[in-house]
Amino acid sequence: MPYVTIEWFEGRSADQKREIAERLTDVISDVGQTPREQVWIRFVDSSKGDWSIGGELQAPGAEAAAGPPD
Repeated sequence: MPYVTIEWFEGRSADQKREIAERLTDVISDVGQTPREQVWIRFVDSSKGDWSIGGELQAPGAEAAAGPPD
């Protein structure tokens, strides 16, 4: 049973997630010869402030909020 986790910035609509889930399920089912009902997809939406790329927080102003309190 394949489990797929998609971690990304928040902001996608339910319709977008639905379409992605349908297309990924099709691919995994067809190529992997797996029944559709056994394909599980989990979306993990995070704010940009929860991500750092190359040592830089991705949310504007997140640097100030990330430090310890004064």
